Amino acid sequence: MMSSTPTPFISCRGTHGVQVFEGTHFQPVEEFKNESSKTCRLAMWSPDGKYLAWANGTVVSVAETEKWSVIATFPKPKTSGLQFSPKGNFLVTWEPYQVTKDIPVNTPNLHIWNLQTKQSVKSYVQKNHSKWEPYWSKDEKLLSRNLNLELQVYEVDKMDSISQRSDASLKISDYSTSPGYSPYFFLCYIQGSKGQPSFAKLFKYPNLNPSGLVASKSFFQGDRVEMKWSKPGNCVLLMTSTDVDTSGASYYGKQTLHFLDVKGTSAMVQLPRDGPIYSVEWNPNGTEFCVVYGFMPAKATLYDLKCEAKFDFGTGPRNSSFYNPLGNILLLGGFGNLQGKIEIWDTQTLKLISPMDAPDTTHLQWSPDGQHFMTSTTAPRLRVSNGFKIWHYSGGLLFEHNIQSPNELWEATWQPMPDGYLKDFKVSTKKVAGIKPSQPQVSKELYRPPGARGTSAILKFLEEREAPSNPKAVKPVEKGPSQVKPNKRNERKIKKAAAEKSSVPVESSPPIDTTGITSDVQFELTGDETTDKKLKDLKKKLDQIARLKAEQSAGKKLEVNQVEKIQKESELTKQLMELSLKKK
Repeated sequence: MMSSTPTPFISCRGTHGVQVFEGTHFQPVEEFKNESSKTCRLAMWSPDGKYLAWANGTVVSVAETEKWSVIATFPKPKTSGLQFSPKGNFLVTWEPYQVTKDIPVNTPNLHIWNLQTKQSVKSYVQKNHSKWEPYWSKDEKLLSRNLNLELQVYEVDKMDSISQRSDASLKISDYSTSPGYSPYFFLCYIQGSKGQPSFAKLFKYPNLNPSGLVASKSFFQGDRVEMKWSKPGNCVLLMTSTDVDTSGASYYGKQTLHFLDVKGTSAMVQLPRDGPIYSVEWNPNGTEFCVVYGFMPAKATLYDLKCEAKFDFGTGPRNSSFYNPLGNILLLGGFGNLQGKIEIWDTQTLKLISPMDAPDTTHLQWSPDGQHFMTSTTAPRLRVSNGFKIWHYSGGLLFEHNIQSPNELWEATWQPMPDGYLKDFKVSTKKVAGIKPSQPQVSKELYRPPGARGTSAILKFLEEREAPSNPKAVKPVEKGPSQVKPNKRNERKIKKAAAEKSSVPVESSPPIDTTGITSDVQFELTGDETTDKKLKDLKKKLDQIARLKAEQSAGKKLEVNQVEKIQKESELTKQLMELSLKKK
């Protein structure tokens, strides 16, 4: 079991309210006074795990995790969004914007609370339901937001006035900030008008104008973007997406992946397989990233900072990737409409540690210790068999907590821990003993109709799967006689043998004379110039088919397109007869 000290807690939110479990024996924490409200919309840990906040539809409560005492409550009954600042000194609450008799126009619905003074330090109107959260610098010195296509930056100790704002000509649709400390970088997305390219521009604070431009990338087909920074904050991946794929190749639209860094480098990540991009994840060490992409079975590839493929994990039923906090283990999984197949890989040796199954998984999260992970089945995605399970990376199931119907589990999350909590460990392939799952396992045998039972099954999708490979590995070349450089005497012998071989007659099909062979179909011209032209074209095609049939009868092997042409004979004959009846 887990032996790390201190052990992270697990919070659960559902129809039972909010519960907290300790992470050693997974028993409820007695010191935490369970929130029994059945309308808890939110529960969130602070980034350092020092606080737990939740909204029960009446108030927003904040409890410190050392003694589990409630340190603050805020009367915001309609809160639908929570956010902690990086150091946990501030809490942001967001309510959907609305105008009623009691709530006039432009009433602030986003509030930033100081958890020490319990007072609001900043409030403003935020009408967006998605990406409503402001961005913080890691040291909590800067706070930024996007208002009316303008990037506005505040100094946290001077929130009454805007410190810097973007150039008025930029028209920023979306942006993100680097997660590291100073110097700060802002990646801004400027959506192009019709027929014009979109731009991703990287600026160095405080110059949010052309003079502070570090890197730029232009692209077409970008209705929306997703930005993912590396943990050190020196590189960022930009995934552009379109709602509709104009080529018709994908129902899910089209995605492309771009790379930018703070040194000014920009590049497009070349994906050798067509299809959607399901997952893009950075290794926490910031030196590589994993992309899961392509039509099923999907491909997973590891890339370095030059956007070159380091390792190919092959193809399989997967659509997700998760690095553990140390970055020495990578988990590839297929969830949602897939069966829950999981692969655990050692990122140092690039070897498979263990394959396993976690069916009905709707959420997966690594433990802060990097050796365990949690899978949960939650509503409303699935309303049966709700609960969570704790696994060891070797594939052993250590614990499961089931929610009895009609109760539902909405969310289960690990408590984050400070960076100093992480301890390196040696990855082992030895499986840790665990327990058997209480839920009945789905049969792994494929359904076979009665007529096919007792015969060998051929699975086409298995034949099409690609094995893992290293694109940079040098393939051994066998040295054969033909690769040895011959001397002059041997060279003359080889040339003489080749000449003799070329002079040997090769058996071939005898030539077939098809001159004069025409179709038996007869017709009369109608007198209409357009119709007669069509009749002559059809007769010409039927004559070609008659000659091809004669060649086929003589034993000549026809090409695929020639065979297809013969198959259209009856259709062409029918068209010719119908046109010939249209006499003037």
